[in-house]
Amino acid sequence: MPPLDHLQVFNAMHASPNARLELSAHLGDGLAAAQWSNHDDARDYQAPSHHTLSCYIADGTGTFRRQRPSDKGSPDKLCIMPAGHESNWVVNGSIRLAHLYISETQFALGCTRLLDREPREMQLREATFLEDPQQARRFRQLIALDWSEPGERLLASSLAHAIIDHAVLNQAGLRQGLKLKGGLAPHLRRQLLDYLEANLEQPLTLGELALRCNLSEYHFARMFHTSFGLPPHQYLLARRLHRACQLLRQGALPLGQVALLCGFASASHFSNRFRQALGATPGAYRAAFAC
Repeated sequence: MPPLDHLQVFNAMHASPNARLELSAHLGDGLAAAQWSNHDDARDYQAPSHHTLSCYIADGTGTFRRQRPSDKGSPDKLCIMPAGHESNWVVNGSIRLAHLYISETQFALGCTRLLDREPREMQLREATFLEDPQQARRFRQLIALDWSEPGERLLASSLAHAIIDHAVLNQAGLRQGLKLKGGLAPHLRRQLLDYLEANLEQPLTLGELALRCNLSEYHFARMFHTSFGLPPHQYLLARRLHRACQLLRQGALPLGQVALLCGFASASHFSNRFRQALGATPGAYRAAFAC
């Protein structure tokens, strides 16, 4: 996830003389969040490269999309603005809202992990003023946390993952009229996923994975990226970190053992990779969820 001031929706809000940024934070794993207040404004979002989920926290009853003036917002209403979408908003009166910014890589991982689908087959469906009490409750829990405090930011990250997982399961659909070209054959993709999940603790190599698909390393890497939306090493690292988070939340295994069970060569290598992805050490992560 790029810096917040490189995110188009964040920048569009920040450029408004009437909008005020109340909170913002990177949450790791291609996720970032912000809380805004605004009044008497108009904002346009033009083809952002990231997905944005928003939840109205207070007011918003005078907010509408310019093309749909009769459809107004209200507290706990949600909007889903997919990457590449265009929308134009009018704010009459006041509003407070929370944004969750999601990288396309994180969406791709969700499609693969939760839907067993190639990310290029799927799209996040746009929605305006959606009613989803469970998601609204998560957003309210998210903004109640102190994102500047490391432990609470890790809890916020977990909530953000729950929000995007829910959106992938409930708001993602097949792209219409799409004819897939290239990539791994469906049976190879499934076999490869099963093999990776069963062997995350092993020192897997690109050559080994390519051989399982009877492809050269070069062609395998290209076809994997086409099917999964990210390179093999990034996918493997994401799955290893996902398992590590599960183990850290579930028990008190020594960090060195968690590292080995998740395919990291040493506790220090594991800690460095974990910190790069989540902004905290494995020990800090465990402590945050032990509270």
